[in-house]
Amino acid sequence: MTTIVATSEEDPALAAVRFTSELAWADAGPEVAEPQVARLCIEAQECMVLGRWLDLTSLMLTSAELIFSRVPEKDLECIFTIICNLVTKTTSVDESLDIVKLITSKITQQPNDKPALRLKILFNLYNLLENPYSRFVVYTKALDLAIEGKVTESVIPSFKKIDSFLKEWNIGTLDQRALFLSISNILKENKSLAKDSFCFLTKYLATFAGEDTYTMSEAKEEAVRAIVEFVKAPDMFQCDLLDMPAVGQLETDGKYALVYQLLKIFLTQRLDAYLDFHAANSTLLKSYGLVHEDCITKMRLMSLADLGSNDSGVIPYPLIKDTLRINDDEVEFWIVKAITAKLLDCKMDQMNQTAIVSRCTERVFGPTQWKALRSKLGAWRVNIASVINTIQANKTTEESAQAMQGMTIR
Repeated sequence: MTTIVATSEEDPALAAVRFTSELAWADAGPEVAEPQVARLCIEAQECMVLGRWLDLTSLMLTSAELIFSRVPEKDLECIFTIICNLVTKTTSVDESLDIVKLITSKITQQPNDKPALRLKILFNLYNLLENPYSRFVVYTKALDLAIEGKVTESVIPSFKKIDSFLKEWNIGTLDQRALFLSISNILKENKSLAKDSFCFLTKYLATFAGEDTYTMSEAKEEAVRAIVEFVKAPDMFQCDLLDMPAVGQLETDGKYALVYQLLKIFLTQRLDAYLDFHAANSTLLKSYGLVHEDCITKMRLMSLADLGSNDSGVIPYPLIKDTLRINDDEVEFWIVKAITAKLLDCKMDQMNQTAIVSRCTERVFGPTQWKALRSKLGAWRVNIASVINTIQANKTTEESAQAMQGMTIR
């Protein structure tokens, strides 16, 4: 036996059910439409009385795509605001998540139809939620919609808050992995955001640390992509790719071993090694869209930075000329170019034909670099202690002199 409690027509949910059902049955004629509309309204009332919010959501979303095609955007947003608000009615976390999944699946069914509005509805839903994981589900659906509907410019600003989002959502490794890859894929479409795309791609690869061989193999294609993006980037000279197991697996891979070798050349060797590699693998480089001249430019800069990492901090011009394979009159041009790229801080001693380096960028930062840093910090500590001792000694001497002068005056 069904108990029906009279509900005011002013109730937003019931009004929305009536509106959408009338729209759905409009072409059937009054004799067919009116009983159907009445039936749906009674069913909606029953759901409201019994607190069956998931069933009510399903009922209201039955004609979702019809609504999108026939209702003006302003009214459409209003209807979905009422539907989304149903997540606040339930006290069950599981039911709330089910409602979220139902709404998001309906909204993302036709991503190319009014994508901006659909995205706005998803974000309105996001703001209504209190459960962190439900928010994460909505956010990932929004990213998928943005990609499919080509409205990624609407979600890109939110990427700056990802770190705080991750703390709030408290999601596992698999969810983080999918999220980082989605963000990287969105950003790679915008050339001005190439560095950000690479950053999220490396975050994605880092999630494979500790995984078994089978799982790690899922990351091969993206590991190759990361290497190619690094080599291509004219303004990236340092990365941690060699330390990542997801990248390291390529070293012995039959298909991608040469790509790994190329990365190792760029991060640990100099121009001559790259030129030898190119001579034997020029077709491979072209297949990945790598331009030989651009690679030479980058390797010259990285080779020069490598020269600057020696303990003496002095680089003779002839050594620069030979290492970079350039003419005598090009040496200072490349030094300036390295300074501009912030790879080196140095002064050019033209009289002695040397570059005096005060700082250089390390291409990788592993145990060797940490050891060197520790040594430098130790030396710096000794020097500071020596300066302090000298100041204290001078202060003591000065105080003693002042005391003797006072006794003389008496």
